[in-house]
Amino acid sequence: MQIITEPGQMQTIAEKLRLNRQFISVVMTMGALHQGHLSLVKLARQSAGIVILTIFVNPIQFGPTEDLHRYPRPFEQDIALATSAGVDYLFAPETKSIFPEHYQTTLKCGALSERFEGLQRPGHFNGVATIVTKLFNITKPHTAIFGEKDAQQLAVIRRLVADLNMSITIVAAPIVREENGLAISSRNIYLSSQERSAAGILYQGICHAQKRIAEKEKNFKTIASEIEQMIYSTPGFRLDYVSFVDEELFEPAETAEEGKEYRLLLAAYVGNVRLIDNGKIRA
Repeated sequence: MQIITEPGQMQTIAEKLRLNRQFISVVMTMGALHQGHLSLVKLARQSAGIVILTIFVNPIQFGPTEDLHRYPRPFEQDIALATSAGVDYLFAPETKSIFPEHYQTTLKCGALSERFEGLQRPGHFNGVATIVTKLFNITKPHTAIFGEKDAQQLAVIRRLVADLNMSITIVAAPIVREENGLAISSRNIYLSSQERSAAGILYQGICHAQKRIAEKEKNFKTIASEIEQMIYSTPGFRLDYVSFVDEELFEPAETAEEGKEYRLLLAAYVGNVRLIDNGKIRA
């Protein structure tokens, strides 16, 4: 595995790979790699001859109340994991090489970015869209792998690629879960063992929704209310939102239509840790 830190060097390598008819897939991360990230690498490896993994803690997607400097950066461990996963190039630039002094240009997303996580973190998805676009320009991939764990982010990136006519295929990777159903995430390290065990309630909520839809319940508000009660009754949990959206448009949905696909979105606090999860629902 080759480690690259300079954007220009990574661009040159990517251009040469494409000229040599190499198929490139990119996996974008902020480091602190875990099994969820490695599942993305595995999916990339199955579809591409060259896998580029990026590690960059993006400052412009953090809000003023979020501690950018607290974000874990176990770089040596990340190198070992990326190497064992079969990554060909690890692109890990310095912040100043991506956002140099006097940097001014950013992307602005539309209504899709202003709901749910966007409401909780104003401007977050503008920062995501900007860095993703920059990394696309630097790594020049044919495909990019993003996890379904961050479902709204995935929807924003798909919209970005379509709206800006990027010739990149976005591949969605299934959520990787712990034994109790908790979605694997970098922020899980902040959970106590008791909180980690109780956090399976979010996945239980998804399973409950799938069961209720199978029972022909069509009213999403009814199902959401039942899930809210499940979460409220779990000690230490504070609900943020439970909502159903249309899978294709990612717009809020109230009633299930037969044959359509939806996604259940959940966000809740356990102690001081905010967890998000989601699951696909087919009516």
